[in-house]
Amino acid sequence: MSTPGGGATGPDESMGDTAPEPVGLWSAFKRAHETVRARVIADTAEAAGLSEPDLTILVGLDKAGGALRQSELATSLGWDRTRVSHQLTRMDKRGLVTRERAAGVTVALTDAGRQAVAAVHPGLEAAVRRHFTDKLSAREIEMLSSVLRRL
Repeated sequence: MSTPGGGATGPDESMGDTAPEPVGLWSAFKRAHETVRARVIADTAEAAGLSEPDLTILVGLDKAGGALRQSELATSLGWDRTRVSHQLTRMDKRGLVTRERAAGVTVALTDAGRQAVAAVHPGLEAAVRRHFTDKLSAREIEMLSSVLRRL
């Protein structure tokens, strides 16, 4: 976190009793998101030869047990169905996922997709810790997690 003067605050230091105005809070959230996202992706996805959307879909499918309906995948990622469909087409051509039609479309990890997730997971976890969670206290992580689940 940064103070208005540009200095860093520690994980348990308060930024004061005054809440930031809504647009300022939104701007700080966007900046933090973009900074952490870029650093984590640079450390993991690019090093593994995956794009950020590849990694996002692979991790989402892995977290769901290896398969999801395409519409559920889109919803879980907060992506438009068309975006998911185009990305899945690219990933299917590379052998990372398969799609089967039966009362909707089910997307599943292939062996290559599972191997890609397994290979990138240790680096991804380390990058998330290095660029995100290690900068927060346990109390801040708990609070942030609670807030993000409500949004």
